[in-house]
Amino acid sequence: MYYGFDMGGTKIELAVFDNELNQVWQKRVPTPKNDYQALLDAFLALTQEADEKFNCQGKIGVGVPGIVNHAEGTVFTTNVPAAQYKPLIHDLTNALQRPVKVENDANCFALSEAWDPEFKRYPTVLGLILGTGVGGGFVINGKVLSGKNGIAGEIGHMNLSVRAAKLLGDTVPEVTCGCGQTACFETYLSGPGFERIYTAFTGEKRSAIEIIERYHQQSPEAIEHVERYMSVLAMFMGQVITVFDPDLVVFGGGLSQFEEIYRRLPEVLPQYLYGIATLPAIEKARYGDSGGARGAAFLNLID
Repeated sequence: MYYGFDMGGTKIELAVFDNELNQVWQKRVPTPKNDYQALLDAFLALTQEADEKFNCQGKIGVGVPGIVNHAEGTVFTTNVPAAQYKPLIHDLTNALQRPVKVENDANCFALSEAWDPEFKRYPTVLGLILGTGVGGGFVINGKVLSGKNGIAGEIGHMNLSVRAAKLLGDTVPEVTCGCGQTACFETYLSGPGFERIYTAFTGEKRSAIEIIERYHQQSPEAIEHVERYMSVLAMFMGQVITVFDPDLVVFGGGLSQFEEIYRRLPEVLPQYLYGIATLPAIEKARYGDSGGARGAAFLNLID
């Protein structure tokens, strides 16, 4: 059996999968985000419950909202302060009495999608989350690419390109990203960034849902905004694809529900690609909120 934990700032989810990779059980508990021992105890209680239920010791993977330093066995995560810089991998391994694999939650999202029956035919997969932030994960032949420092896939923190900066001009002010830098693509392409660009050009403060509704109602301001956003997204994707050259790009996160991404991006993106490049397949995520725990479980599929 494969146990996948998705540790977030509000909940810890455990999903259990059988050897055919079918989910057979799931449970969520609140995250003790300010008490490290309570956090470890929550993982232990869920693991023991699953072990008893299935009469086995499942293989464990954990997805965390932050950067995993595999050399030190620590995590950098602002969402769960109790785990910040703690030897989480070592302590979970001891507490649960078995090996534990830990990865960034965006990497787990990408891995979950890469192991979808329809997507397994693609050797290289880029998972891209457009949500509160912009997260990414690379999967090569079914295995996550973490990088030397555990930051492979942190593509939202690439700096805004010159072409994108010219398109946005001085109308959209720079803001400081969560990473401490300014002009990260994340601050423009995330859900809050989507809203901020709209406000900067129209003077109206609206939610992403309201903006999209106005787009479908043929509002000229919303149509112009979406075209502008798609151009910035395409410029960003052009850089990422040039570096990684994936066979498949899978979008997750709240903005991934906006269907125009899958219609307009293939039309806009080619002009920002390397001359001989062809488009990768572009798809919406198949597993939504359950992808984190699913991908964490699948960390044990390939050694």
